[in-house]
Amino acid sequence: MTTRLLVTAAALALTAGTAGALTLDVLHFNDFHSRIESINRFDSTCPAADEAEGKCFGGVARLATKINELRDGIRARGGHVVVLEAGDAYQGSLFYTTYKGKVEAEFLEAIGLDAMALGNHEFDDGPEGLANLLDIVTFPVLASNLDVSQSNVLAGRIAKHAIIDAGGVRVGIVAALNRDTMEISSPGPTVIFHEEVEALRAAVAALAEQGVTIIIALNHMGLPADLELAAEVAGIDAIVGGHSHTWLSASDPGRAGAYPTWVTRADGSAVPVVQAGSYGRYLGHLTLEFDDAGTLVFAGGDTLLLDAKVVPDATIAARVAALAGPIEELKSEIVAATAAPVDGSRDNCRARECTMGNLVAEAMLARAAGQGVTIAIQNGGGLRASIDAGEVTMGEVLAVLPFQNTLSTFQLTGAGVLAALENGVSQIADGAGRFPQVAGLRFTVEAAAPAGSRISEVMVRAGDGWAPIDAAAVYGVVSNNFMRAGGDGYRVFAREATNAYDYGPDLADVLAEYLAAHAPYTPALDGRITIK
Repeated sequence: MTTRLLVTAAALALTAGTAGALTLDVLHFNDFHSRIESINRFDSTCPAADEAEGKCFGGVARLATKINELRDGIRARGGHVVVLEAGDAYQGSLFYTTYKGKVEAEFLEAIGLDAMALGNHEFDDGPEGLANLLDIVTFPVLASNLDVSQSNVLAGRIAKHAIIDAGGVRVGIVAALNRDTMEISSPGPTVIFHEEVEALRAAVAALAEQGVTIIIALNHMGLPADLELAAEVAGIDAIVGGHSHTWLSASDPGRAGAYPTWVTRADGSAVPVVQAGSYGRYLGHLTLEFDDAGTLVFAGGDTLLLDAKVVPDATIAARVAALAGPIEELKSEIVAATAAPVDGSRDNCRARECTMGNLVAEAMLARAAGQGVTIAIQNGGGLRASIDAGEVTMGEVLAVLPFQNTLSTFQLTGAGVLAALENGVSQIADGAGRFPQVAGLRFTVEAAAPAGSRISEVMVRAGDGWAPIDAAAVYGVVSNNFMRAGGDGYRVFAREATNAYDYGPDLADVLAEYLAAHAPYTPALDGRITIK
């Protein structure tokens, strides 16, 4: 078996379909984040001029072209294929802000998904927001570890497992959604989350009772969690994941890891784990081969870059253009200019000081300074795009801050601020969105220290200088309403903040006004966060 598992992606075209009793092709993507239109290298909406010059990637029309091309070719050869989406189709562009999931649902249905896993962002507008998708799609939407029976909106509409007929082959799908969703999104009190390993084991057992021998876990947990689940849950043949936006590749040296990444269980069996980056830039194509006994003997494939060589589907492109009409005027409004690119990349803003984090935190602080506020804290996961140099449109601002969060001010002791910072860096190795981008603060992170004891050398602005934070003193703080309510683990804000006021305005408007007042804005790092 080991020899087969190490077959290279280059040899895949020669071997797939020639060995074993069954070959199954899995086309997959994840963390689409409402990138309905094509994106540029900063993951923001790609301008028409750049599209004409072949500089754009992804977009739902391009994604549809590649899926149809591969699926039609596989079926024409008599093969078996499934198309899967591993969660977070919602949130990240003006299409979501405007249509609240209905557009994403329409296009996922048009693409012809076989199954979708719930992502945390599908709950950003509560169960009612998720219902916008469920009202439209006909494919199963899955989360094996959720109990939605108490929800009058979702009861009976989220499956714990599904069986897909792939050209006469029964393929079982199970799914796990990270329990952090209770903190980082808004599922509400009627959606109950169960432990993922036991939930997956139960779903696998239920499928096995129905005679299903091929089982894929379609998870929204992140690559580190998927690697653990692969080792712990027997009966799963492959894991198709999302949430961590991890780009795995069999061919590109710039990858974050190998496609597939293998996990060996205690019994010697091996499980391939795959993920396809984010924002529709890549489509994953995983080929699985099974022998006569239903044992996996080969897995290979790659993530496919959806660049200008892939011609967008004309029908879907026309529909996108029609839907874009009502929001085009807002998107094209020029609000400011920047002297250099502002980095809002996930890799940086969730792990260290980033220029977008500095910009947004300073904008928040400037807006609230008249209320006696001296500290701003913004979660890195709330920053969803970068901004290129030159003119800045409102569309670009909204791509950075798509969540319609509003400013929240409150008072908090220095001890509470320290607890908030410790929470912010508690999951730094996982790239969690709670990482704190700040203004009016300086601090050091001992990344290798145990969680809860990583923060040191905290300084607060005092006039034109800096002073050590006083645990007993009370400080004026500005954040966003999501964090103020305890989101991303910032429970100290919800429990200990006093004189809290979710007064608004929308954080995107705050950023646009700050940029306009400082145009052309020059981004910079100043060492406010030191990582050791």
